[in-house]
Amino acid sequence: MSLAEAREPDRGVTAERLRSAMGHFATGVTVVSAISHDGIPYGSTANAVSSLSLEPPLVLVCLRRASATLAVLLDTGRFALNILDAGQEALARRFAHTAKGLGWSGVEHRPGVSGVPLIVSALAKIEADVYQLADGGDHRIVIGRVLEVEHPAEHVEPLLFYRGAYAGLTPPGWPGA
Repeated sequence: MSLAEAREPDRGVTAERLRSAMGHFATGVTVVSAISHDGIPYGSTANAVSSLSLEPPLVLVCLRRASATLAVLLDTGRFALNILDAGQEALARRFAHTAKGLGWSGVEHRPGVSGVPLIVSALAKIEADVYQLADGGDHRIVIGRVLEVEHPAEHVEPLLFYRGAYAGLTPPGWPGA
């Protein structure tokens, strides 16, 4: 029993209500990538991602327990965050539905310093070793110690996820859109 369960009775918050409320929090979109010991690349779209610490450099990502990508990164101890730009919605959708095989077909990628696949066209790339794991209900919380980062110096519009849909920084119809 968690501390919250010991203090509070169940208030009946359903998954749908929580998803709807959290949908108001815009997030960036990434493809978490890993490579199996036999060289097969895996990837999963994830938006539950955060910078966690600067000293030491840590990132956090949450992946479904059933994720094939999660299984591979736990087995190998390494992964990358490929941060997507506003023009990469199709890539986000592709990796939301498949982890290997066709998911990587036609996606230009290269090995990073740790050997994990990096999507060449990704806005930014962060490679990490698994540092710590935590239970996250139907997800696992993976904390990674950052090994390497790549990103452009200029501003590039990121791909966002907001209220169940992909979005940009300036919603359609707003001034300047």
